[in-house]
Amino acid sequence: MLKILVAALVCLSIPANASGPASSPTDALLAAMQKELIRAKTDLAKSDPAPYYMSYTVYDQNDLQIVASYGALLVSGGGHRRSADVVMRVGSPSLDNTHLDNRPSGMTSGLLPLENDPEAIARVLWQLTDREYKRASPAYLKVKTNTAVRSEEEDKSPDFSQEKPQDHKDEALPNFASDSRQWEDRARRLSAEFRKYPDITGSSVVLAISKTEMSFVSTEGSTVAAPSTIVRLIIQGETRADDGMDLLRVETYQALTPGQLPAETEMDAAIQKMASDLTALRKAPVAEPYDGPALLSGRAAAVFFHEVLGHRLEGHRQRGENEGQTFTKKVNEVVLPEFLSVVDDPTIKQLNGTPLAGWYEFDNEGEPAERASLIVNGVLKDFLTSRTPFKGFAQSNGHGRGQPGLMPTGRQGNLIVTSTKTAAAAELRQRFIDEIKKQGKPYGLYFEDIQGGFTLTMRTLPQAFQVLPVMVWRVYADGRPDELVRGVDIVGTPLAALTHITLTGDKTDVFNGVCGAESGWVPVSASAPAMLFSEMEVQKRAQSHNRPPILSPPAFDSPNGAKQ
Repeated sequence: MLKILVAALVCLSIPANASGPASSPTDALLAAMQKELIRAKTDLAKSDPAPYYMSYTVYDQNDLQIVASYGALLVSGGGHRRSADVVMRVGSPSLDNTHLDNRPSGMTSGLLPLENDPEAIARVLWQLTDREYKRASPAYLKVKTNTAVRSEEEDKSPDFSQEKPQDHKDEALPNFASDSRQWEDRARRLSAEFRKYPDITGSSVVLAISKTEMSFVSTEGSTVAAPSTIVRLIIQGETRADDGMDLLRVETYQALTPGQLPAETEMDAAIQKMASDLTALRKAPVAEPYDGPALLSGRAAAVFFHEVLGHRLEGHRQRGENEGQTFTKKVNEVVLPEFLSVVDDPTIKQLNGTPLAGWYEFDNEGEPAERASLIVNGVLKDFLTSRTPFKGFAQSNGHGRGQPGLMPTGRQGNLIVTSTKTAAAAELRQRFIDEIKKQGKPYGLYFEDIQGGFTLTMRTLPQAFQVLPVMVWRVYADGRPDELVRGVDIVGTPLAALTHITLTGDKTDVFNGVCGAESGWVPVSASAPAMLFSEMEVQKRAQSHNRPPILSPPAFDSPNGAKQ
């Protein structure tokens, strides 16, 4: 499976609880969900085959999106929507309709009324439940038939884990208000900065704010109400070199409230740096394929670990018979240098003052988020588990994640790499140069910044990854100034690539982004120190051969504000 990492506010108002829990809008919604779930469970228990588990999840979302380019608004608007996911498992925990590749049969989704009208809510949930049973029942019969005629599976784990029911209600959505006009004006001002740079062929400033209340009930007795917010401001600039290569720079700011975003002056400085980088990249030489010493900044190392390691530690990949299962049988074995440890901890909101995008209280299966110690001193100890068990790992550790409308799977949240073998930046660079000289190379590559990456995990495809750098420098062993290059991607296979880390920096950097996989797009973060590799392979990046714009741009603003 291919995995990809990227990079109108309607405030939800929860009234004060003056007359008991029943007065809460969340409680009214939960009560309607529970009543219909009990009724459906009772009626469907008479069916053959009967469901052994059902859950309803409602996502109540308020969103605002503002997009501006060159000082003018392209989009400004928001909305309020409710969607419901009905999950049904027919058969038994040991074998049900979701077995192996049949997971999509376990869920049906649709829109739910915005008002807390119990009868209207019940009617939609009834329709979705009926539709889901008509999917799940034949899927289970198909699973039973296939199981009887196929060869025996290597992993005979159940299809669903047994977990304790959860009872958690948190209505504490951050009480922030945002003046849309204020943010429209800021987006205009920020995006207008790009008018100073005639070589920038495309740019945008995007503000996206989302408040979500997840309400979850299940036939196991779980009742969960958990809020979440995400505020993202994305600044993007692009240009095209004379040879047709498209060049991109992106800065992303992540916060839990708009007030946590950096000051406008900091964003202005970032735009100036982006424009300067793009101008330099247009003139930079194209890099050649290379295999040798490399130094990754903390952000670059964070994405590297997300792609190379994190996806291969997602629990369902250890069981899928079409998966490469790179680390499935390496529990308690050394998989990294002993000075490295890796955890995934969605329970923390920030690291060293930087908000983390992968924070959440409860996963999308109604399980509490947990810290998972994946690798301890280089030794593999755990995986990112949902409620899909696999050999040796029978329980969820709260990493069952997915976007509304898709069945959750084990996914990353906040992946954090730590090291006990560190050096200050100056020493790390000198060790890098020493390694270049030791190998007799004329130069090594320093990867300063990246835009994302992707990886392949299916055994029918090469077990490869690709990380997409933006700012790459040749660092010469003879002391010549570093040279910016373009058009190169980090490539390789995980078992080989992870063995070449020799030293790390002493400062941890954070990369916030959005990751796409089978269960859709989820916010994630990855954190790591800078890393020195004794060997890393890069390849030339595919490119177009379209010419840069033939016409000169319209009048633009010079850095001192005068029209050109």
